[in-house]
Amino acid sequence: MEETRIPIRRALISVSDKTGLEALCRRLQSWGTQIFSTGGTATTLENWGIPVTPVEALTGFPEILDGRVKTLHPKIFAGLLARKDHPEDLAQLESHQMLLFDLVVVNLYPFEKFRGTAIATQVPWIDIGGPSLIRAAAKNHERVTVLSSPEDYPLFLQSTESQPSVSLSERHFWAMQSFRRTAEYDLTIFEEWHKSTLPQQVRLSPQTPLRYGENPHQKASWCGVPDWQLLQGKELSYNNLLDVEAASQLVAEFSEPCLAIIKHNNPCGVAWGQKRVSELFQQALEADSKSAFGGIVAANQPVDGVSAQALSEIFLEVIIAPSFEHSALDVLNRKKNLRLIQWQKPFFSSFEIRPALGGFLVQERDSGGTSVTLKPMTSHQELTPRLQNDIEGAWKICKHVRSNAIVIVQDQRTVGIGGGQVSRIDALNLAVQKARPKLQGAVLASDAFFPFRDSIEALQGLPILAIVEPGGSQRDAEVIQACEEFGFPLFFTGQRHFRH
Repeated sequence: MEETRIPIRRALISVSDKTGLEALCRRLQSWGTQIFSTGGTATTLENWGIPVTPVEALTGFPEILDGRVKTLHPKIFAGLLARKDHPEDLAQLESHQMLLFDLVVVNLYPFEKFRGTAIATQVPWIDIGGPSLIRAAAKNHERVTVLSSPEDYPLFLQSTESQPSVSLSERHFWAMQSFRRTAEYDLTIFEEWHKSTLPQQVRLSPQTPLRYGENPHQKASWCGVPDWQLLQGKELSYNNLLDVEAASQLVAEFSEPCLAIIKHNNPCGVAWGQKRVSELFQQALEADSKSAFGGIVAANQPVDGVSAQALSEIFLEVIIAPSFEHSALDVLNRKKNLRLIQWQKPFFSSFEIRPALGGFLVQERDSGGTSVTLKPMTSHQELTPRLQNDIEGAWKICKHVRSNAIVIVQDQRTVGIGGGQVSRIDALNLAVQKARPKLQGAVLASDAFFPFRDSIEALQGLPILAIVEPGGSQRDAEVIQACEEFGFPLFFTGQRHFRH
């Protein structure tokens, strides 16, 4: 069924930014739209030869307080908020000789241009009428079209090229854009006056209570609007969500099929390559089957029935995947407490936030490492496609292991991971211990440089095919020399991946 389109018979225009305005108003003029406007905007339209009616001719009240009060009037807002399909609304408009508006074109005072100045300088640039008009029109978008930025004009002109009317889906889109802009506008003022460093994208989103926090005596909630779906199982806990985030972000690093098992926010097994989920799971599980008990599994591929059977054979808290086949759900539904999350594409925030010292730490997300340039540092430089794939995979996984991080990979799967240790050599020894006896043909990645050659000496005699690390230590020369002595090809990335 085709959407009902509403014609634009009457428009209210009041803008500080005149970019693109003439073309928009010429289109309205060609339709015979009656245009009402304020102050400087009305003068501009008159200079262009576009017929315009000052708002005071409608309200019967002049602009006062140096223009600070001009549109805040019942005859303006009633014309925006009246519902056309409610006879009582139309009757009240008629009894008070009020008009309906079909279009509002308003943008906000450029407060952001005065960031860093004195508050007294900023106050005149805090818009009152603009946000009020925009919000009223957006609220009643079932009938009213709102354009709150010159960015909206091209689409409006394109969609009305052949007919002087607007569809409901278009009105809804511009209403959403407008609510976003007014929210960001208010947040900009808050940040400036609060001297906050939080990015504009940070919101106090709707809060969903969780079972508890890290421990049962701690209350917790999740703030956000989910783009994932909990298909079955108990409600998620605070720790579950942390692990789901860690697992989904890791597998999303890989363009090829990948599966990760996460425990306490650290990967204990990862496998990737052109294999079905069941095979990837078995390979990841073999890396550290003890730690995998009670863990969380994430795959970037759909889960089928065979894979579900393999996954059901050990105790898991959560399984997350883009989708679950019906045969998989038939198997996994037998484990009523097992949580299944369907998430088509994990969301990568552009920033990370942590509380610290009564405030917040904010940083850009570590987005590096998806592709890496390997700089050979030793004379042993042969790099086959298989070896390069293992090195790049190990380097991606390093980014998701708590520092100090050592990751050992053999044939597209982890065989040993050492993370969260206070010394790098302890992390290395832990990874090697877990990897035995699967070190033959393995590669080793370190999330930061080796501060001493002792880590390389600890690898002496082991069948490691290559080592990758960022470089940058004052003792790089000693580490390179040790790799030369023991025959370990060494590659630098020039980029570190601490994860505290």
